[in-house]
Amino acid sequence: MNSKFQPSIIVHGGAGPIRDDSLPARLDGCKAAALAGWKIIEAGGSALDAVELAVVVLEDNPLFNAGTGSTLNSLGKVEMDAAIMEGQSLRAGAVAAVSGIKNPIKLARRVMEDGRHVLLAGEGASLFARQIGFPQCAPDSLVVEREKKRWDSKHGTVGCVAFGSKGDLAVGTSTGGIFNKLPGRVGDSPLIGCGTYAESTLGGVSCTGDGEAIIRVTLARRALEILKNVGDPGQACEAALSVLVEEGGGQGGLILVDWRGRVGWARSTTLMPVGLMSPRHAEPELPF
Repeated sequence: MNSKFQPSIIVHGGAGPIRDDSLPARLDGCKAAALAGWKIIEAGGSALDAVELAVVVLEDNPLFNAGTGSTLNSLGKVEMDAAIMEGQSLRAGAVAAVSGIKNPIKLARRVMEDGRHVLLAGEGASLFARQIGFPQCAPDSLVVEREKKRWDSKHGTVGCVAFGSKGDLAVGTSTGGIFNKLPGRVGDSPLIGCGTYAESTLGGVSCTGDGEAIIRVTLARRALEILKNVGDPGQACEAALSVLVEEGGGQGGLILVDWRGRVGWARSTTLMPVGLMSPRHAEPELPF
C-alpha cells in the first residue's frame, strides 16, 4: 500500500438535540460501529464491507433513527431511506420510503450490485426485495416504545465513511427520516450527491440534519468540491456547513474521509455523536 494512504473509518449517529441522558450510550453505539467496521479493514477487507457492517450495527441499535428505532411519519408508520456508494467505480445503490426491512443499508447494497438502477422507492423497493428473496419483517417490529411516546420533532441519520488498506473508499447512510413527515417523503440520505457521495479521487461524505436543506445545496458533493480548494478535510467540512446554514437555511453535520484516508467532521447542531478509528488510535476516538 502506498505510504501516503492511511486506512480509516468514521461513523456518525445523527446531528441534532439529544433531550435525554442517552448521549453516553449513543457514543458507545458509535464506538461499537466504528470497531466493527475497523476489524474488516484491519483484516484486509473492503471499505464497502466495512461501511455496510458499521451502518448495520447502528441500524440495529434502537437509540438511533435508522432501522430499528426509526422515527414515525404522520400516520405513525416507519419509512426509511438508505444509500451506499463506492468511490472507485462510482457504483451506488439506494432505497427510499421503505418499510418492513430491518436493515435498509443491506437492501441498498443489493440495488447497487443488481446494477439496473441506483434508487428504488416505496413499493418498488419492496417488490425488488421480494424478487431477490431479501428477508422482510413486520413493519411494527421496527417501532420502539420511545418513538410511540415521543411526539417531538427530531432529525437523525446514521452514516459511515471508510478508507481501506488498498486505497478503496466507500460511504453509507441510513435514516428513518424526520418525525411526523408526510408519507412518501424522501430525504437527502438516499440521494447521491446530497446526503451520500464517494469519489476515489476526492473522498467520501455522509451527511445528517435538515434533509430538505441538504438537498438544496447538494451538500455531500459540495463538500468534496470545497475540499479540492482548501485541501484539509476538517476545513472542508466547516466550509460546507456554512453553505448549508447560509444558503440552504438549515442545520446539520457531516463526516468526510479524503482520498488519502484523512478524516474530518463538523456540525452546526448541539451534538453529533461520532466514532473514528485509524492506525493512530488503539481505541476509537469519540468526538462529538
